[in-house]
Amino acid sequence: MSRNHERLKVFGLADALVVDVYRETAGLLAEERYGLQSQIRRAAVSVPTNIVEGCSRESQRDYVHFLRMALGSASEVHYLLGLARRLDVLVSVSPEYEGVTARYGELVRSLQSLIDVIMKDVD
Repeated sequence: MSRNHERLKVFGLADALVVDVYRETAGLLAEERYGLQSQIRRAAVSVPTNIVEGCSRESQRDYVHFLRMALGSASEVHYLLGLARRLDVLVSVSPEYEGVTARYGELVRSLQSLIDVIMKDVD
């Protein structure tokens, strides 16, 4: 069973956030390019790619497995953005920065809700 990831609200949000994360992390200090910047960006890209991969899986359990991986990555980005702020490693913080972190909170909640709904049908 193939699912259309483009029809999922969580995919649209995750996909848009990748672009925002790349934009916001461009302001990290140069010495963080291979550390925190790379980690944040990899985790951000992992969210929509795991959603896409999960949608291609046949079983509901496999689908949920990839949604859980996306949830873990979204939680990781949410944490790391806050960490970057607390460590004061951002050269410049755009007005949109706080909005990006808030939207990751929304994404985490939305992914968890989707997983909960699907798991009701699996059990």
